[in-house]
Amino acid sequence: MPHASNIVVCDGPDSPHAFDIIPLKPRNGMLDARCPICLGHGEWNTEIDLVSFRCKRATCDRCLGAGWVETGNDPIGVPDIELSPEGKPQWVINYVPREDVTQKDASGGNLLVPDGS
Repeated sequence: MPHASNIVVCDGPDSPHAFDIIPLKPRNGMLDARCPICLGHGEWNTEIDLVSFRCKRATCDRCLGAGWVETGNDPIGVPDIELSPEGKPQWVINYVPREDVTQKDASGGNLLVPDGS
């Protein structure tokens, strides 16, 4: 038996129901400010049923789901995959000096895009 539903499609983080039932992410101490795109949520609803609250979500590309971004002079962490000494792939964080990146295009995550030459 089908249940009642009222499905709303959200076009992005500016949609009225984009952040319904999504809590703010806690600051982990390494990042400085709430993400300007997802406003600290790290994700938003792309589709939500306002009756059952089932939803589909998108992860924020600016903060990579952390909800927070780096704004100071601290090095910028770049998630990467490298081979371990045993030859297996593993996730690592490589740090890039802040002066090597600009604010022009932040679509690559909480990492800023280096000046292209």
